[in-house]
Amino acid sequence: MKKNVKVMVFGVFDRLHSGHRAFLRQAKKHGKKLMVVIAHDSSVLKLKKKRPWQSERQRMVAIRKIRGVSKAILGDQKQSSYSVIKKYKPDIIYLGYDQTWLAKDLRAHMRRGKILHIRLVKAKAYKPKKYHTSLLQ
Repeated sequence: MKKNVKVMVFGVFDRLHSGHRAFLRQAKKHGKKLMVVIAHDSSVLKLKKKRPWQSERQRMVAIRKIRGVSKAILGDQKQSSYSVIKKYKPDIIYLGYDQTWLAKDLRAHMRRGKILHIRLVKAKAYKPKKYHTSLLQ
């Protein structure tokens, strides 16, 4: 772990499970501060075409209880605006193994100069056939 390195992760974190916890532990290994950006209910509905089981408030409370999380942040309501990145200026964005769309979108924003160039690191899957939220519903 490097001094003062800020790591940011994005996710819905609905019905927190072992896969989420493993992802957050992996992310924390990359820096001193772990900032978790939790998707707004409205963003989840737009992206996944369904509401999360838990409200954004419930998901925020659950994330705040996890050891190693420095800050829990409610994400932007406008998709791809990335104001949380501009505000908190992470050194690393740690992506879930299945966050391909997010990685492409972030790279496109970096190329266009809409956000600073930030190191992107992709997580290894943790038992994806067992611990993917869509399978647990």
